[in-house]
Amino acid sequence: MAIQLSYHHSTSEQLFAHLREEIVSMAIAPGTTMSENRLAVKFGVSRTPVREAIAKLVALGFVEVRPQRGTFVTKLSVTKIIEARFIREALEVAIVTHCAEHATDTLIRHCYTIIDKQQQAANQLDAMLFQQLDDEFHQSLADFAGYQRAANLIQYEKAHMDRVRNLGLKESGGQYQSVLAQHTAIVAALEAGNPAQARLAMSSHLHLILQVIDDIKDRHPEFFDDAS
Repeated sequence: MAIQLSYHHSTSEQLFAHLREEIVSMAIAPGTTMSENRLAVKFGVSRTPVREAIAKLVALGFVEVRPQRGTFVTKLSVTKIIEARFIREALEVAIVTHCAEHATDTLIRHCYTIIDKQQQAANQLDAMLFQQLDDEFHQSLADFAGYQRAANLIQYEKAHMDRVRNLGLKESGGQYQSVLAQHTAIVAALEAGNPAQARLAMSSHLHLILQVIDDIKDRHPEFFDDAS
């Protein structure tokens, strides 16, 4: 994927966004070496913004630095994915409970708008756009609840899940409709002002990842850390 750098935005931020998308979409496969020099040459920039972009990817868990060996895109870890789902559930169930207790018409409309856009992305089999809208859906709930620290932690933890989610959407098309139905159930619970229903819907939604891990590992063992 080509990148057209803009002088109106931070170079490191643009590189970070581009590299993150390529890692999540699997255009850059797990285990790939990330060379600062090669990336600087490829994008026609100095090593400084590349180094800054890689540091942000390391902070999110997408990239790891191995002393004396180099910098690599992290392989998938079943253990980390399951733990990340556990952490996300604890946080997001609390968030959606708060939202159900205080939901406004504006929040409900916004969530339904995102679901409509996701349906369009699903119709086009656009996994990356669908996933970005999924992130927007969950971020909107966290923003409404006002729990920014929790939202930041969710962003970090879901990095372990993003690539599996993307592969699952690309290779198991039925997941599009499952996610849409689950998002709709969450918003219906918010609209009804029913915290118990909202908690159940969110928990069910976040368990979806567990249904695809084994299947993806069977088809792509090279993407996974042997230790997982």
